[in-house]
Amino acid sequence: MEIPKGLIRGADGLLRCWWHGNDPEYLEYHDCEWGRPISDDGRLFEKICLEGFQAGLSWLTILRKRENFRAAFANFEMKELTGFGAEKVEELLLNKGIIRHRKKIESTLNNAHKALKIIEEFGSLAAYFWSFEPHKESRPAVVDHVALRKLTKTPASIRLSKDLKKRGWSFVGPTTAYAFMQAMGLVNDHIEGCYIRPEIEAARKVFVRPTP
Repeated sequence: MEIPKGLIRGADGLLRCWWHGNDPEYLEYHDCEWGRPISDDGRLFEKICLEGFQAGLSWLTILRKRENFRAAFANFEMKELTGFGAEKVEELLLNKGIIRHRKKIESTLNNAHKALKIIEEFGSLAAYFWSFEPHKESRPAVVDHVALRKLTKTPASIRLSKDLKKRGWSFVGPTTAYAFMQAMGLVNDHIEGCYIRPEIEAARKVFVRPTP
């Protein structure tokens, strides 16, 4: 039987979304992280920062450096990052274990300040981000390979991007915002036929949406 486009079969015989390419590290990310609903502020902040670093690169590149990023950026502890100054930026620019891009590094530090303001206003980053979860009616009737390839940005991700920029965040364009939404479970973009998709749907049904 022919495998539908957008799916690949793993060594375990299971069908999954194609994009991890059966790379062991990427496959684990696909199975264990991507699309699972998250309400932890630390993980949400880390992810949106790393999505900013990904701009122009592949997520696998960032994933393979993620532990280096965590070590370099104080495990993405927002309050600690607000104490990083110009000397720390220069130090980070010499760190071969991360992406040495001055504007992206400075953006992470800037966004830590802005994130704390959101927490002060909404009670948590989670309450803020989940307020941008798209309505079911705006989602594709079927999330298949064709539909997913068109979902590089959406009205919801455009709204999130605009609001973050209005609040002073940087490296949070609508495509970056949508990748963040996919990864953190605000949508389920595992395609039909992927064995993980029903598991994510079940997790989203019981997930308690954070509110301000």
